[in-house]
Amino acid sequence: MFYLDLFSALDRHQVDYVLIGGLAISLHGIERATMDIDVTVAMTPENLSALVGMARELGMTPMLPVELDTLTDIDQLARWHRERNLEAFALRAPGAAGVTLDVLLFPPVDFSALREHAITLQAGTVPVVVASIDDLIALKQAVGRPIDLADIEHLMRLKGA
Repeated sequence: MFYLDLFSALDRHQVDYVLIGGLAISLHGIERATMDIDVTVAMTPENLSALVGMARELGMTPMLPVELDTLTDIDQLARWHRERNLEAFALRAPGAAGVTLDVLLFPPVDFSALREHAITLQAGTVPVVVASIDDLIALKQAVGRPIDLADIEHLMRLKGA
């Protein structure tokens, strides 16, 4: 299964990441259908190189018409974020129709705080680093799409608030 392969490869390559988005919400116990896998990562040259190594191992390719190594160019990513509103760098999974890994480049919640509050769940023997409920709420509030507002409602109920 691609999801387990992905999280296993993230662990093997020691990518510093946090799972966010619909899959993270599902792992907290809320039924939520999603095809993409949303993560945010530490934006350091070493970590981005590890992410590219993981993507190469799994045969993943960018959805944008750019080389995979572009993902290691922090200045270029910041420029695209600033000038073109690029929020996520999407990677396509081979043979997994419709499944993408969306790497949120500059989240509205500081990555180090996300990482500090994150929980690690086990999918079999594979660790999965998942954003906390509070951080998922903060991320969803920053975006504010209808699906995000519904997710916030479910997360608040789960939290007991």
